[in-house]
Amino acid sequence: MVNFGSRGKVVVRTDKKVWLAGHLSRDLILKVSPTFSQAANLLADISLLRVTRETRARLLNAAAFTPVYVLLSYAPLWSQPQRLLNGRGQFLTMGELTRLVREFVAQNNAVQIKHVIQILSQEFALSQHPHSRKGGLIGLAACSIALGKDSGLYLKELIEPVLTCFNDADSRLRYYACEALYNIVKVARGSVLPHFNVLFDGLSKLAADPDPNVKSGSELLDRLLKDIVTESNKFDLVGFIPLLRERIYSNNQYARQFIISWILVLESVPDINLLDYLPEILDGLFQILGDNSKEIRKMCEVALGEFLKEIKKNPSSVKFAEMANILVIHCQASDDLIQLTAMCWMREFIQLAGRVMLPYSSGILTAVLPCLSYDDRKKSIKEVANVCNQSLMKLVIPEDDETDESKQSLSLQTEPKEESLSQQEVTSSGESLFTLAFTDRVPVTLNLDGIVQVLDCHLHDSATGMMTRIAVLKWLYHLYIKTPRKMFRHTDSLFPILLRTLSDESDEVILKDLEVLAEIASSPAGQTEDQGPCDGSDMRSSQSELHIPVKASQLSSSGTKGMECSPSTPTMNSYFYKFMINLLKRFSSERKLLETRGAFIIRQLCLLLNAENIFHSMADILLREEDLKFASTMVHTLNTILLTSSELFQLRNQLKDLKTPESRNLFCCLYRSWCHNPVTTVSLCFLTQNYKHAYDLIQKFGDLEVTVDFLTEVDKLVQLIECPIFTYLRLQLLDVKNNPYLIKALYGLLMLLPQSSAFQLLSHRLQCVPNPELLQTTDSTKTTLGFKKATATNIDYLELLQHFERVQNKHLEVRHQRAGRGEPPDRRVVL
Repeated sequence: MVNFGSRGKVVVRTDKKVWLAGHLSRDLILKVSPTFSQAANLLADISLLRVTRETRARLLNAAAFTPVYVLLSYAPLWSQPQRLLNGRGQFLTMGELTRLVREFVAQNNAVQIKHVIQILSQEFALSQHPHSRKGGLIGLAACSIALGKDSGLYLKELIEPVLTCFNDADSRLRYYACEALYNIVKVARGSVLPHFNVLFDGLSKLAADPDPNVKSGSELLDRLLKDIVTESNKFDLVGFIPLLRERIYSNNQYARQFIISWILVLESVPDINLLDYLPEILDGLFQILGDNSKEIRKMCEVALGEFLKEIKKNPSSVKFAEMANILVIHCQASDDLIQLTAMCWMREFIQLAGRVMLPYSSGILTAVLPCLSYDDRKKSIKEVANVCNQSLMKLVIPEDDETDESKQSLSLQTEPKEESLSQQEVTSSGESLFTLAFTDRVPVTLNLDGIVQVLDCHLHDSATGMMTRIAVLKWLYHLYIKTPRKMFRHTDSLFPILLRTLSDESDEVILKDLEVLAEIASSPAGQTEDQGPCDGSDMRSSQSELHIPVKASQLSSSGTKGMECSPSTPTMNSYFYKFMINLLKRFSSERKLLETRGAFIIRQLCLLLNAENIFHSMADILLREEDLKFASTMVHTLNTILLTSSELFQLRNQLKDLKTPESRNLFCCLYRSWCHNPVTTVSLCFLTQNYKHAYDLIQKFGDLEVTVDFLTEVDKLVQLIECPIFTYLRLQLLDVKNNPYLIKALYGLLMLLPQSSAFQLLSHRLQCVPNPELLQTTDSTKTTLGFKKATATNIDYLELLQHFERVQNKHLEVRHQRAGRGEPPDRRVVL
């Protein structure tokens, strides 16, 4: 019983004896028992207390008092870890506290144990006084040691006040808290695992503590916890992941190091499958990979490497789809290490998961395509990105062109052999089987709209690198091959940018662009009911007159398309004529393109498509061209290509003899447009061996307005006659009797020329023509053949000549109109 005596002293009565307890102080609250709640705010410094060991023992065992009375009375004066009392008289040591708690354990007195822990926690560990907090921490550690294996029953009460002290402003108290928790955990071992999250949370904060002693203490505790988790099979990974996901986004360097160290530990434990929860922490790992510390970056690299190894070993348990977008984001990172690592992961994902990655194709391409234009400083990223791009392209199969979703899902159950083989090249046979099986379970569809949008954006972006533009065009070509029906829905939107790409600075880009345009123009999927011009013009369609070859071998003799040759035959669809019209319009509006790349573009189109169709359609369009000057220039360009390009060898041979109705039809079509340029018309007659008509045309030249440009073209024609292409023409000069009009036509050209080098050249050639009298023994069969050729063509040359006059009259009118408007006239020769 406690009584308040005189002079500020308290008298403690027990067993009818009286002891002097000491002076009163309002800083200390002695909760002796609920009965004595009025005995509050007592003196903290009990310096006058003198009791014997026997008295103290009797006091502890007294029925009226709780055992913590003595602890609470003397603990505020702890100054050494080994003692509970520092004053004159007897001391209550830590060992005695331990023995006391053990006695309660032996008595199975849980109420008293909890009471001791509660007082140590509330009145000391959470006290406002630093010494009290320190004493409470040491007391709690002592209790844990005394409790031994039973400490697991009281861990919540033991741990919580210690963790609160982790936030103490005094670094020494934080250190004592680490020390106390270390002792508690060391005793409890596996029993602390249900409280792992709160321990981890507290340690993650101490990992970034500025005090080196506190950091050192936390590292000791951290290693102990890792040992416990490693040796236990009861770790609650599911409950831990939300905390890990939250803490992984810390920006503190030491906290990040702490997080990575734990991820490495958990990944190394066989019984813990962290791979299942990788989607929740992968983004944070990539962010840590960009830390300024080389050590942390290296640790994170190791952790990601371990995860990737695990993914390769167990692809069936990997949630590829849930991590795809995370990789897409980090593949676009500005940090080289993050970008390279993410790109390597993306490469493995595409090769392991296969078509599971198809729904994310647009995002993948957004990240991968710009990397293809990197320079040698980022060579590694560029190489990996190229593999990603190629692997993703292989995933697109003809079945993706199916419009019926049920058919597509059914078709996915049987993967194409080439895809299976491509996956087996990278993965083991087991992994390849997984890919097929996994695809069976998850039907995927190709997000074609998203892919086309990404490709279109890259083509429109002027900052796009050359290799990226080439890759974009390869993708478009591949999609038109594999999924033509779906791709033609996007053709109208893609067509303008594809035409603009013809002005690109790179020849390789133009080649790929032409391949795409040629595929659009020749694909059967582009057939529509309306076969006429698609630009809204009033031009009549003459596609019914165009020759559609039967043999697909005429597509390209040089194999320009390589391994990706279109399976379609070179027939024309509704886009062919539209392409020709728009190409000529582009040449008309961009004369520099015609001058620098016009011949190159047309020659490549003749390889990719049918040369006869190209020339026939362009001639038909130019026949109705309103800009006569452009028409003349374009005809001159086409004629030069026809006469000089090796790609046109077959077409020249076809026109040379005019043996077939198709060749004669083509000649007439070309002739009508060639009339825009008189000299090219004569050269066409030379090519087709229509020498008499050539002579008739030259006779008409006297009625034309002769300009410097006109004479320049005659000069070029003379030079051309000396080229190998006209070898047969020069040899025919030997047969003077059967080719009189050839000689007359050449003399006509000679008479047109001023005294120039071309004049001398042609004059010398004509001087070599033999005397007809010396060739009278010529075999009569040649004569017969010559006459047969002249009569077999069945061409109305008079009508053609009249057409030539009408066209040239139009040109004359236009030139006079331009001169009347004050426009610069053509250069003229003053005769």
